[in-house]
Amino acid sequence: MSIGIWQIVLILAIVLILFGAGKLPRVMGDVAKGIKNFKTGMKEEEGTEESGSDETVSVSKDKDSNTDSKSS
Repeated sequence: MSIGIWQIVLILAIVLILFGAGKLPRVMGDVAKGIKNFKTGMKEEEGTEESGSDETVSVSKDKDSNTDSKSS
């Protein structure tokens, strides 16, 4: 079951009726901004996962040094 040309035309006609010709560019701009934000969020998440293990190690070292200084 693939999407045919008539299904696409029907969807576009419904969207045009719902949003109107004037609001359509603004709606598409908002969709584009959402896609850009999603992509940047995915890239940031990949970067934090790679450096996340390093941060965990440094945090645990900081906790050890804080406990040593408190006991003295």
